[in-house]
Amino acid sequence: MLKTINILNKRARFDYEIIEKYTAGIVLTGTEIKSIRLGKANITESFCEFNESNELFAINMYIEEYAFGNQFNHKARSERKLLLNKRELKTLSKSVQAKGLTIVPLKLFTNEKGMAKLDIGLAKGKKTYDKRESLKEQDTKRDLDRIKKSF
Repeated sequence: MLKTINILNKRARFDYEIIEKYTAGIVLTGTEIKSIRLGKANITESFCEFNESNELFAINMYIEEYAFGNQFNHKARSERKLLLNKRELKTLSKSVQAKGLTIVPLKLFTNEKGMAKLDIGLAKGKKTYDKRESLKEQDTKRDLDRIKKSF
């Protein structure tokens, strides 16, 4: 059937502590969705912001130009509108303004209908000692897995 696409933002889990997760739809043009279905996208440097009319946008999300797109091709880096419920948008905007949290894209994927979705997370920035701690945890987990594999 349809091949599902999963593009992860591994850097987000390292730099931020994820508090809440949401799944949002994305407003895309024809050539953008074709490039995503080919797996030609990158969300590591992207972030989300609200505009003046309280709409959420994914900024700096890279979607490579479609190879067969000719003059109807899209810009590789542009603002893309995210689709959420009003209630979710209100809670996100309140928490971003009041608590100083950020909204970070975690995963870009296609669902069973072939539509592109974006998992976003309400996140709090980690300090350097927290990052060191997570690196230590990864190393110990890797060492334990090696030991288990040898037995």
